[in-house]
Amino acid sequence: MNRKRILALAVSVLAVVGGGVIYAQDTGQAKYTVRVPNGLAFSEFRGYEGWQTVAISHNEKASAVILANPEMIKAYQSGIPGNGKPFPDGSKMAKIHWNPKKQEAFPDTTVPGSLHDVDFMVKDSKRFADSGGGVGARSCTTPRPICSSPPT
Repeated sequence: MNRKRILALAVSVLAVVGGGVIYAQDTGQAKYTVRVPNGLAFSEFRGYEGWQTVAISHNEKASAVILANPEMIKAYQSGIPGNGKPFPDGSKMAKIHWNPKKQEAFPDTTVPGSLHDVDFMVKDSKRFADSGGGVGARSCTTPRPICSSPPT
């Protein structure tokens, strides 16, 4: 196998394993009651676990996946942001971070471990007009949700 095929296989495996971890750790409905004061609610992102993968990353501190809703995917497919146009209202992304762990069967391999936090972003130019770009974001740490406010 050449390096590109190995990398593609590794990316696919991480995405599948990551999706399984999300489902296994977040099947409870209690997460949907979390809300940032004057900000986003977890319930606004219901179903994010099934959104399309946009990017994955990994370092010694975290493994991460960025997921996008269908509106955001359509925007990417139309050339945004490279064409200079803004993302449309309703575009949403979720970035999920896991604590990395070594895989027992392959000790040289690092895989997503316990869920660390989830960040959400949404384009809503009316609701978040004071942010300049119209984007609200927040981070929730699990398993007991502790959320931070949108950036200023």
